[in-house]
Amino acid sequence: MKPSTFLPILLGLSASLALTGCGDKSNAPAPSTNTTGGSVVTAPADYVGAMAKAEQSAVKTIDIASVKSAIQMFQADQGSFPKDLNELVEKKFLSKIPATPFGTRLDYDPKTGEVKVIKQ
Repeated sequence: MKPSTFLPILLGLSASLALTGCGDKSNAPAPSTNTTGGSVVTAPADYVGAMAKAEQSAVKTIDIASVKSAIQMFQADQGSFPKDLNELVEKKFLSKIPATPFGTRLDYDPKTGEVKVIKQ
């Protein structure tokens, strides 16, 4: 083949390659960022940790709700707040004082009847 026949083919090929490589990248998706900082390797441990936190939060909510309800029933029945949480058990408003997650405890104020879970 003559070099003059290759010239149009080469020009067409180089033009198509140049156009293929050039494009508007402004609409390209941004690289994803992992907000938890974990990786595929630590994903199982991250999941288990998240589940433990969720369970502790649920336990706190349930325990607080049952104790608050018992305090309100005690106050309606006895006309005053219990002197401590043990009195709720003694007078059968609770079967037992609920356990709190590790590192926390129930804090009760007999003047206001308020109870909350606090870190130790």
